[in-house]
Amino acid sequence: MVKSVAADLATIARIKAVPAILQVICEMTGMRFAAVARVTEETWTACAVLDRLGFGLDVGGQLDISTTLCHEIRQHQSTVLIDHASQDDEYCNHHTPALYKFESYISVPIFRTDGSFFGTICALDPLPAKLRGSAIEPMIESFARLLSIQMESEEDYQRTEEALLQEREVAELREQFIAVLGHDLRNPLFAITAGAELLKRKVTDEKCLGIIKHILASGARAAQLVEDVLDFARGRLGAGITINIKPCPDLAENLMQVVNEIQRVHPERVIGLHVGNLQSMRCDRERLAQLLSNLVSNAISHGDPHSPVTVNAEIVDNVFEMSVHNLGQPIDAAVHSQLFQPFSRPNSSSPRSGLGLGLYIASQIAKAHGGHMDVVSTAEAGTLFTFRLPLA
Repeated sequence: MVKSVAADLATIARIKAVPAILQVICEMTGMRFAAVARVTEETWTACAVLDRLGFGLDVGGQLDISTTLCHEIRQHQSTVLIDHASQDDEYCNHHTPALYKFESYISVPIFRTDGSFFGTICALDPLPAKLRGSAIEPMIESFARLLSIQMESEEDYQRTEEALLQEREVAELREQFIAVLGHDLRNPLFAITAGAELLKRKVTDEKCLGIIKHILASGARAAQLVEDVLDFARGRLGAGITINIKPCPDLAENLMQVVNEIQRVHPERVIGLHVGNLQSMRCDRERLAQLLSNLVSNAISHGDPHSPVTVNAEIVDNVFEMSVHNLGQPIDAAVHSQLFQPFSRPNSSSPRSGLGLGLYIASQIAKAHGGHMDVVSTAEAGTLFTFRLPLA
């Protein structure tokens, strides 16, 4: 049985109305065998059967198409009605009634919603039945149209289920990727930095200390790259960056600490800081600190090295606003829409470091909180990144 026919059998089997349709047909016509058949150029295949005759045909059973009337129905695509085959001028000498020993017969074509031929709903009985001129024909034709709609709905549902299953499998692979990335990169980095810290406490030679400090700085940078890639994987490949919303009365102190840490790394730069009263904030404190760190580091890297970086964080009209401003070369308007995409960076003549994930991660943290990021950049006013979070 070809795969397409097998799939059609499965589709019909999932339509719960089919057994009831066949039962109604038998009761209304008095005939004792009814079926839904998939009809191709080569085969007649039973998709659903109601057999009160002992005809001997089960679901999946096949007939040679040339021995059936459905071959002709497939060609001229119209209903066939026979009240009394042995007395019918057209069918009294036809091989099909003689082969299958029936007198009464009805077969209605089923078309898919795209107009293609699917098969038939048919019924037969060894005894004659009054079918012509009755309500039987329009009733079964209505059933055929109903089946067509039900098949399309069922096939759409199955495609959706398959797509969902595939997405779940991909999601599992994504989660495995994130787990492996975190485990396989974090562990050796921890071993490297821990070993370097141990050596730092024991070595007194200035040259060796310089090498060890370089190892520690490189390890810290690599660890930050790993964290950025993990956040990218969670935001882009997984379920999104996770946050833990809770009251953060010490948010202001935490943001000040972030700026102070960056200031110690860049003592030559001037970083202005203004933090308002943030005691009423509910947020993920560590994530907002990460967002601010990314924005300030971005301003340090791409701004004018001789101009200050200004940081503001306050609540204005029930909206939390955190902004970072720097002077320097403005961001081209053409790249504004790409700034918060992964692996993108503001244009700058300064050497580029990192993966270009900082602004993307900042925007994902903003989105996870229910806020958004904005940027304004001109040659006169400089560049201003702002995170806004409605507190309502």
